[in-house]
Amino acid sequence: MSEIHLPNAETVVKTATTYAKDLAERTIWSFLGGATAVSVAAGPADMLNASFWQAVGAGGLAAAFALLKGVAARVVGQKNSASTAAGV
Repeated sequence: MSEIHLPNAETVVKTATTYAKDLAERTIWSFLGGATAVSVAAGPADMLNASFWQAVGAGGLAAAFALLKGVAARVVGQKNSASTAAGV
């Protein structure tokens, strides 16, 4: 009977930690970028006529989509990255 070679527990924990950090960073930056963009656009120029909470909500939606994209990327991309890009 052939042997099964499984990664040790330390490798699995490091991989999960790398994925979680990557996903958290992407989600936070998506929220900040989305909220900032909508706040700036709705501020001085009043382009979108959005309230503060609407701007924060738009940022939250951007972060939620980033989170879902990162989780889905595990199916498409590498298992230890929240990116669909190869080699990340």
